[in-house]
Amino acid sequence: MPVTRGFSGRPRRGRPDRLPPGQYDTGRDWPVLTAEVAPVVDPARWSLTVDGEVERSTTWSWDELRALPGSTYDGDIHCVTTWSMLGTSFTGVSVDVLLDAAGPTASATHVMAHATTGYTTNLPLADLRGGRAWVVWEHEGRPLPAEHGGPVRLLVPHLYFWKSAKWVTRLELMDRDRPGFWETNGYHDRGDPWLEQRYQGDP
Repeated sequence: MPVTRGFSGRPRRGRPDRLPPGQYDTGRDWPVLTAEVAPVVDPARWSLTVDGEVERSTTWSWDELRALPGSTYDGDIHCVTTWSMLGTSFTGVSVDVLLDAAGPTASATHVMAHATTGYTTNLPLADLRGGRAWVVWEHEGRPLPAEHGGPVRLLVPHLYFWKSAKWVTRLELMDRDRPGFWETNGYHDRGDPWLEQRYQGDP
């Protein structure tokens, strides 16, 4: 995902009303794009923590996370490199459940998602609320592959997919915005595909 302008994708096909500007429908193909080598993550040693601007710093083991009330997202995903995959499915737990357990403080406005690799990405807290984001471990009824963030990743499907951090281990609530990895390297702080928020300076 180099920071270069002038993306050139394939022509639109399928359902153009569901494709944001500049995107093409990849069909059932899910391209693998990452800034780092896929790590080997042992679920028995993995945990997820929600901390920072919260009332109760809370950590879940793999088994504890999967014991929470489950939730499924059925819909579309969009990558800043111009591909979209329509009508796909992920299963996990709503981020609302995790945030409710930790209790964001009144000063919490943003979240930094951290991955086991050191990768980070920043999001407005509002973009993780209201049934808009998940922590997921299944895709199309199967365990999430390592190259796509397995065993567990963040899913924020209404934003470009670099915001859906792979191999997520921590959601840090913050009282101000702070750029993550790609945002420091020129990508947009929010990344709304319908507004084509690809780079800093885009609307």
